[in-house]
Amino acid sequence: MPAPLTLTVEPLTRAAFREFGDVIETDGADSFPINEGTTTRYHDLASVDVAAQGGAPLISIFRGLARPAPIEIRMMEHHPLGTQAFYPLRNHAYLVVVAPRGAVVGPGDLRAFRAAGDQGVNYHRGVWHHPLLVLRDNHDFLVVDRGGDGDNCVEHHFGAEQGIALLDV
Repeated sequence: MPAPLTLTVEPLTRAAFREFGDVIETDGADSFPINEGTTTRYHDLASVDVAAQGGAPLISIFRGLARPAPIEIRMMEHHPLGTQAFYPLRNHAYLVVVAPRGAVVGPGDLRAFRAAGDQGVNYHRGVWHHPLLVLRDNHDFLVVDRGGDGDNCVEHHFGAEQGIALLDV
């Protein structure tokens, strides 16, 4: 088995994350006043794509538990029929691990990002990502993803020949 690969954690920015999805944040977003000037609308922050094979949007809350450090990345998943968006409901940083679209993924394909507590992510359809990686227990996220018929979650577990990746946070 290969030695574990330690991932470098990058700050989450729109430019760095572009190939994987959208960064959901108000900084730099189109905005305008509504409701008689009492509210600012930050407009069209992510491209939600859930209509494949008759899918419909679901809105859920996911509550994450922190994993022990170093965090072992042994598997990834992707959603072939729709995007999946996560927005934190508490102002706590969290981690995002992704890999480009494709049939096979391994530890060497991974990129890791540290998201601030006021940044969300919207994974493009088919982009490999690790399930929720929070740094504090009971960290809640508003999640928008696809409901409906069809297999919309594909998991890939790294085999012994691939090894694992580590996040030392």
